[in-house]
Amino acid sequence: MPSKTMSLKNAPVIIVGAGPVGLCLALALAKAEIASTVIEQLADDNFLEQIPRAGTNHASTLELYDQIGLYEKLEPRGIIAPVFHYWDRPGWKRIAEFDHGVLKNDTRFPYALQCERIKIVEEGLKLAKANPLITVRLGVEFQSFEHDANGVRATVLNESGERETLSGSYLVSVEGARSIVRKDLDIEFEGFTETERTLNIEVSYEFRDHGFAERNYISDPVEWSNLFHWKGPADRWRVHFPTKPHEREEDILAESNLRRLLDRYIDFKSPYTIRGSNLYTVHQRVAKKFRQGRCILVGDSAHVNSPIGGMGLNSGVHDAFNLAGKLSEMMHHGGDESLLDRYERQRRHIALSHTQADTIQNKRRLAEQEPAVRQKNQDQLRRTSEDPEAARKFLLRTSLFDSLREADSIQ
Repeated sequence: MPSKTMSLKNAPVIIVGAGPVGLCLALALAKAEIASTVIEQLADDNFLEQIPRAGTNHASTLELYDQIGLYEKLEPRGIIAPVFHYWDRPGWKRIAEFDHGVLKNDTRFPYALQCERIKIVEEGLKLAKANPLITVRLGVEFQSFEHDANGVRATVLNESGERETLSGSYLVSVEGARSIVRKDLDIEFEGFTETERTLNIEVSYEFRDHGFAERNYISDPVEWSNLFHWKGPADRWRVHFPTKPHEREEDILAESNLRRLLDRYIDFKSPYTIRGSNLYTVHQRVAKKFRQGRCILVGDSAHVNSPIGGMGLNSGVHDAFNLAGKLSEMMHHGGDESLLDRYERQRRHIALSHTQADTIQNKRRLAEQEPAVRQKNQDQLRRTSEDPEAARKFLLRTSLFDSLREADSIQ
């Protein structure tokens, strides 16, 4: 008698969410000749009306994009950023410069690519729609699901506003932090939520005239910041500021407040244009389990974190490729469902020991108030950047190569 895995070999994997992670999963599965159905609540007419965010793509992720034909679509729409800086805002002293060139023997992509999430989903969606193994259902609201040894059934409100049941082999939640699948499975989302919110202001101005790189991490005991460059049309820079818990959203986002923050940031040499702003809350949480039966959590459904360091999007894409490899082994090479337990062991370990640990440390380093500790951190960063082998080791971790290798070693 064929195994349950084999009997479901031709049933599609149902992917809930057409963000970068969900689309990468669908494309990676298609490359492995596994069919999928991607369902997304946003429709064709509003799919691209999303807040720009999450746009630092690390070298390890660029290698994965390249495997599915996505990198060549993204490079012309992004900014190649081989160098990034750490700054001390009091006095605007540059602490350290890191150059990905030291990774030239480790990767074909010795740089980060600054390319926002919205461009990734736009190009990923085009590839998915053109792939005969991927069924894309936009304007479809995921409502509930069932799963057992015979597969999964997802109940949706379809494009016509009617209830419909979709059947598949596995159900993958890439819905984000509010995952219905995770909540309905009663999987605890362990961790904490920051009390302060983070303000993002998008500004058109030539910050490079002040010596900044395309990516900048800025330490300040009162008002730490990040500064990142994004390609246009209308090139812009994203400036992050912390806010106080008691401040009202309308006061924070008032143009007068945005200009007050910017005008005391640096001595602008020419007029700047504010292109937009938004406020977001930072969560540091990891699901207690990444799979239950035929239901699997990937990306933000499984772990959320501070954006400092560009870990969230990248680690989510790494989840997707890891899972695609496990499902391919199961569908085509006789692997059993213990591989999904290995997916959980590997990716949950990375979420806790790399993604969470590093983003918490990144925030702590930028916001540190104790002068002696601040000086110690800065001296360490400077020494690391000036030693080529130490810099290489540092960049292998921050570019997430170390996390991929460590995950592969976990049985």
